[in-house]
Amino acid sequence: MPRQRGLAVASLLAVTIVWGSTFTVVKDAIGRMPANDFNAVRFTLAALVMIALRPAALRQITRSTVRDGAVLGVVLGAAYIAQTLGLDRTSPAVSGFLTGLFVVLTPLFGALLLRRPPSNAVWLAVVIATAGLALISLRGVSLGLGEVLTLLCAAGFALHILGLGEWATRHDLWALAVVQLAAAATVCAISAAPGGITAPPDIESWGAVILTAVFATAIAYAVQTWAQRLVAPTRVALILTMEPVFAGVFAVWLADEQVTWQLAVGGLAIVAAMYVAELGARRDERADGLSSPRLDV
Repeated sequence: MPRQRGLAVASLLAVTIVWGSTFTVVKDAIGRMPANDFNAVRFTLAALVMIALRPAALRQITRSTVRDGAVLGVVLGAAYIAQTLGLDRTSPAVSGFLTGLFVVLTPLFGALLLRRPPSNAVWLAVVIATAGLALISLRGVSLGLGEVLTLLCAAGFALHILGLGEWATRHDLWALAVVQLAAAATVCAISAAPGGITAPPDIESWGAVILTAVFATAIAYAVQTWAQRLVAPTRVALILTMEPVFAGVFAVWLADEQVTWQLAVGGLAIVAAMYVAELGARRDERADGLSSPRLDV
């Protein structure tokens, strides 16, 4: 089990690398077409890709899979919509920081909704990770409609992580991922419908849709669904905060942006937070005499 958990952590880190690497691709694509249209096509194509890769998963979809997957997908789709609407009203840097606050909201919601208060080590890791996010992205913030919408996005991501942690072991992971993505696609399509859903207008946009649909959505959420069978939700949230770190790395590498001390120190803080959380989890396992981690918050 410890080896499987290590593989799950490594897989989640790989997902954050993929998400970070596609940031500039997505930013360019949503400059060519409406963001909700982009997400509707992206999630729809991702669900179809998953079905094509494993058609037998459709036979594993039960009534409870539809129920739980639909809830997760609606929350996920709504979070993306809130993020998009918020980004229209605030700066990308502020949006990145506020979205990353799901790392704070995940243990908070876990304590309030699931009655699972996190350990002191987890809270310390959350504080360190939040400081790292602030260093990487924040250059001042005021609270307006854009910021409120982005905070709702962070809340949605936190609830999705918690829900996936609760339900991932109850269903076939591929079937659950397919239902999630289909539900998210439906929510995004409904949001885009009043203005008419626009297809990607050119080859570059189609390339962005295909890239994000296959790697950053279908494979990424299948991996996350599997990994959350082994890794506690708050630790998943801490790992996922590596996305802005890798986004910064790829921006420096591919877009010739400058390495700043904020990016370097903030990235190290997030890595340190993951290490603190891991040490705390191992200590708890030894204290409890368990050979596998407790799937708590």
